[in-house]
Amino acid sequence: MWIRIVSLIARLGLAAVWLVSGWIKFSDPTQTIVAVRAYQLLPEDFVRPVAAGLPMLELVLGLLLLIGLAVRPVAAVGAVVLVTLIAAILSAWARGLSIDCGCFGGGGVADVDSWDYAREILRDLGFLALSAWLIVFPRSPVALGPGSRASSATAQPAMAE
Repeated sequence: MWIRIVSLIARLGLAAVWLVSGWIKFSDPTQTIVAVRAYQLLPEDFVRPVAAGLPMLELVLGLLLLIGLAVRPVAAVGAVVLVTLIAAILSAWARGLSIDCGCFGGGGVADVDSWDYAREILRDLGFLALSAWLIVFPRSPVALGPGSRASSATAQPAMAE
């Protein structure tokens, strides 16, 4: 039973992260463009499409997790997004860029130090751990998806999740 409760907490917590992050970026598209551009990883032709698509992806991930639909695949997609974001932050740090990650709004050139990058990476690793948990244990109470709902059978083995 405790696994299902932890899964519910992980699902709702991660949903909140994606919804807040996505909404902030969606609400300020100009600043999101600035944030994506600051990483200096994409050709200019791709900056605007990524800046437009990322908030939408985050909002969809958040909504699906909130309602508990396709939790395992959504958590897997979220994990890929998080690994990509961690890699982008590591890249900026390794190249000596001084930027705000733009993860929760803002972004662009900023006065940051190594601890700022390390803190952002540690935070995202925590979110990645929540995604990994949901990939392994996707079932939780109050989920709509058939593969995500906690079954009424209590003697179900953990790996059958």
